[in-house]
Amino acid sequence: MRGFQIPSYRWLYPLGILVCIFFASGESEVAGPGFAGGDKLAHFFAFGAVATGAVRLVDRRRAVWVVLAVSLYGASDEWRQSFTPGRSVEMADWVADSLGAMTAVCSYVLWPMYRRILETPLRLRRRKPRIENPALDVPL
Repeated sequence: MRGFQIPSYRWLYPLGILVCIFFASGESEVAGPGFAGGDKLAHFFAFGAVATGAVRLVDRRRAVWVVLAVSLYGASDEWRQSFTPGRSVEMADWVADSLGAMTAVCSYVLWPMYRRILETPLRLRRRKPRIENPALDVPL
């Protein structure tokens, strides 16, 4: 396809998280944080990570579609849980999924420093050289 220059391996990050979410939704019991509301926090960050990985692959003008797609996946995930014994469907989980996606996409689109950090290859992130002070190396 013309103009489509994204390497296919960059889709592995969001797809890998979606696969993990899919398999976790099919389990009757899932380990989660041991505090009240911790599962909502897990939903928020998991779907935020998916949205972050996906929004990096599309034109920023289409970011709203990423939020919509991740939110729809969250809704389908909740619907799928209704068929799993021992699991319940909660609207609050879907809201946490959607808010996580929206927050991640808005952070990426509207916060240039965050975007720059995510887009800088690891091999280019070098520490600044430490300035040596010869006066500190003199024995007393």
